Amino acid sequence: MSQLPPCPACGSEFTYEDGIQFVCPECAHEWNEQSAETDDGPVVMDANGNRLFDGDAVTVIKDLKVKGSSSVVKVGTKVKSIRLVAGDHNIDCKIQGIGAMKLKSEFVKKA
Repeated sequence: MSQLPPCPACGSEFTYEDGIQFVCPECAHEWNEQSAETDDGPVVMDANGNRLFDGDAVTVIKDLKVKGSSSVVKVGTKVKSIRLVAGDHNIDCKIQGIGAMKLKSEFVKKA
């Protein structure tokens, strides 16, 4: 039996084949073998499951407190030209009126 690749979205080892697709039972991410081989860089998904890329524009879906400040990033704030990075907070960006921030992809949706 051949070794199946881990999920590129969440890293789960419990993937399975469904025809020509691979499926992750933990995050429901589906991909094919060709896309798994050609992808480079971190795979980051927004709150709706859409893949994010460097330079995308996103919208904040939840009020977020800014650590070390009394400021709040409000729901509906649009963020342009994001940069994807590895780590817990996987989006680097600049928010007008606040400055440079790191966001978690689970709190944004692709605009």
